[in-house]
Amino acid sequence: MERGGIGGDDEEAAAAPKHRQQRYHAVESQDRAVVQMTSTEPGSSTAAPRPMKPGTNLSIGPRTKMTSSNGHAVPNVSQSDSKLELFGFDSLVNILGLKRIVGMGGIWQSLVLVAFCGACTFLTGLSLSAIATNGAMKGGGPYYLIGRALGPEVGISIGLCFFLGNAVAGAMYVLGAVETFLDAVPAAGFFQDAPTVVGGTTVSTPSLHDLQIYGVVITILLCFIVFGGVKIINKVAPAFLVPVLFSILCIFIGVFSAPGSDAPKGITGLNMTTLADNWSSDYQPTNNAGVPDPKGSIYWDFNALLGLFFPAVTGIMAGSNRSASLKDTQRSIPVGTLHATLSTTGMYFISVFLFGALATRDELLTNRLLAATVAWPGPAVIYIGIILSTLGAALQSMTGAPRLLAAIANDDILPVLNCFKAYEGSEPHVATLFTSFICIACVVIGNLDLITPTITMFFLMCYAGVNLSCFLLDLLDAPSWRPRWKLHHWSLSLIGASQCIVIMFMISWTFTVVSLALASLIYYYVSLKGKAGDWGDGFKSAYFQLALRSLRSMGANQVHPKNWYPIPLIFCRPWGKLPENVPCHPKLADFANCMKKKGRGMSIFFSIIDGDYHESAEDAKTACHQLSAYIDYKRCEGVAEIIVARSMSDGFRSIVQIMGLGNLKPNIVVMRYPEIWRRENLTQIPSTFISIINDCIIANKAVVIVKGLDEWPNEYQRQYGTIDLYWIVRDGGLMLLLSQLLLTKESFESCKIQVFCIAEEDTEAEELKADVKKFLYDLRMQAEVIVVTMKSMEARTELSAGAKKDPEEEHASAQHRIKAYLSEMEETAQREGRPLMEGGRQVVVNEEKVKKFLYTMLKLNTTILKYSRMAVVVLVSLPPPPLNHPAYCYMEYMDLLVVNIPRMLIVRGYRRDVVTLFT
Repeated sequence: MERGGIGGDDEEAAAAPKHRQQRYHAVESQDRAVVQMTSTEPGSSTAAPRPMKPGTNLSIGPRTKMTSSNGHAVPNVSQSDSKLELFGFDSLVNILGLKRIVGMGGIWQSLVLVAFCGACTFLTGLSLSAIATNGAMKGGGPYYLIGRALGPEVGISIGLCFFLGNAVAGAMYVLGAVETFLDAVPAAGFFQDAPTVVGGTTVSTPSLHDLQIYGVVITILLCFIVFGGVKIINKVAPAFLVPVLFSILCIFIGVFSAPGSDAPKGITGLNMTTLADNWSSDYQPTNNAGVPDPKGSIYWDFNALLGLFFPAVTGIMAGSNRSASLKDTQRSIPVGTLHATLSTTGMYFISVFLFGALATRDELLTNRLLAATVAWPGPAVIYIGIILSTLGAALQSMTGAPRLLAAIANDDILPVLNCFKAYEGSEPHVATLFTSFICIACVVIGNLDLITPTITMFFLMCYAGVNLSCFLLDLLDAPSWRPRWKLHHWSLSLIGASQCIVIMFMISWTFTVVSLALASLIYYYVSLKGKAGDWGDGFKSAYFQLALRSLRSMGANQVHPKNWYPIPLIFCRPWGKLPENVPCHPKLADFANCMKKKGRGMSIFFSIIDGDYHESAEDAKTACHQLSAYIDYKRCEGVAEIIVARSMSDGFRSIVQIMGLGNLKPNIVVMRYPEIWRRENLTQIPSTFISIINDCIIANKAVVIVKGLDEWPNEYQRQYGTIDLYWIVRDGGLMLLLSQLLLTKESFESCKIQVFCIAEEDTEAEELKADVKKFLYDLRMQAEVIVVTMKSMEARTELSAGAKKDPEEEHASAQHRIKAYLSEMEETAQREGRPLMEGGRQVVVNEEKVKKFLYTMLKLNTTILKYSRMAVVVLVSLPPPPLNHPAYCYMEYMDLLVVNIPRMLIVRGYRRDVVTLFT
């Protein structure tokens, strides 16, 4: 079912309430001489135009101009819709405005001007046709097209500007109609201004107060008509449309029958000599009344004429605005829009030749009522036509603008617009009231000199947005891009968008900057306050294709150390239990942010659900959504992944093999140290922990184990002290790089780095210290180097006051526990007649090796306690698990290493460098 718009069928409108959010719009013309019934009186209440330099666009008050646009025909709609859009309510004003353009620019420049503007709208029509035929269209017009192609931020920013342009244009149409009426019937004015003599000609202007009174009354009446809904609009529309079409016919009859018996001498009728005389341009300055004057302060050039004429070709969105009422949008919009564009452009070409051959240049520039003078049977027909034309255009603006605002509100992106929502089967009454308020406010102001050029920019921005949308979609050529309209190409859309931008700057670069700034502010506001909306826009497709191309360009070779970024794979819940509504340890996200420089990089947060995939697939999806939301809440750039596996070891082994693509695979595994292993699960945690470390070594992944995660500072907790590195084994510089990344965070920026190296002999200490300093200098890293000898490590260290446990006692206890555990293993193996087994694998016990490991961990721990009592965090190399060694023993070694150290990062690099000495 289709719903008629202005001039549509009543029954059809009532039968299809769900399509009531249509868009209609009209476009204004900033021309004091389009149809200038009177001149501005110097010193009157309406501000006179400012003196302008050549090349500057002219913006004139509404008291001295008529506003215009060109609505276009759209076939295959309801019968009255087609009649309404045949030429548009204000096509009459567009034709009348051509006489000044021909008078100033001559015929040839007028033809170039019409061709230039027509090419812009034709290319935009091609882009519009391609987008409109790429699937079903909902209500919303250009906002819907641009928003679904360029994203909600761009769509809303341009859509709100488009709404504002339509709303203010309605006020301009009302002022134009009132001024024409008061000029035709001066006695109807309540206030009388004294006439003004300009260049020997007496000029009278309507009073500003009369414009305000009549303008407010008419705006309120139009508001009541719009409030009545589509039925009342359908009944009123023909009363505006038929006289307009009749007036246009009368003008062309008068042109071909001119000159009349009482015609001025300047009207020669269609004459080749006159045509030749008017062929070239003759730009002349004019005074404030628009009359040519050598001493005039207003200058005209091609750019000024462009700003004067372009609004006459800006009705190409009429079809898309009425998308909700069309039976077949994929046929109606392209055929109707392009046919109307070509037909009206052809009509403008013919009008240029007719005006150029009809009257002399002086007559074209001085006779403001030239068309009314030659019209058949008399000027009154043109007065009536102009009044009804502008009132019809105002009605169209006040009908379309609220529906556009309601469509933006219904998308529920900006909560501040919720009050303007219009539900199915209802008219947008609140949006209509708001639009009427804007119109009345502009009518009361009475002088829109600073607003009207900006409105033209809003429409040009809208057309540029349509062209850019088609350009992006055509260039990306996604599988979903299959428009039925085949006459399109990304290069044509790019030319159309560029032409729109060029026209904006040609008309007025000042108003172009103001308009773009306003749209940018709306875009920024929507980005901050708007709700997230995924409309499948072209930017998402562009990001996807850019990511694919970047991934392919990176290849499969190792990334150079200069281009190396940490991509941490963060194990969210490996040990212990968290509340069910907390999918990740809060401090893990804080630590993940510490591994990025200025937020650059990507983190992958993952968790493992024990169970069968077929039974737990839905639980995994729910957990993934929760984890993603938590990552966003913690403002950590990353993605979430959930794995379902029969055990934690199997799940990690799967994810460490398949996670990532090409060189975008995670390179660092981050997990919490299992401090609870002894009291929670004596056997499962050690075997899982060792399995994860061994899998990382085999998969060539670096490992960072965080001990004291609960005490890890957040971004607001500033730390003072040192970051100590115990550089025991070569790790490719990962430990050094992590320390530098910590310093980039506000929490650690006040800290200093200390690098501890271990020398076997005292004689090697100074040489080792010099070498490490030189190495750090070449790496552009500032750190204090401290060399610890093996002899100093043997000395007994006194415990600090804050130490909770004596390392010597912990060492003895560890020896006792290991001995008891191994004895139990041996007894079980002898009883069952099998070799020593742990976790389903055979182990080999070397008691001497066990003692050596324990002693080494003891000395390293006491050394850290001796030199790093004031350290905010300690980084130490991760000792690899001994081959075929019991996992329980390795956990005892690690416990002895971390005892009494509140915050530690245990780091193991992988078989490559992550820092480089060279530039």
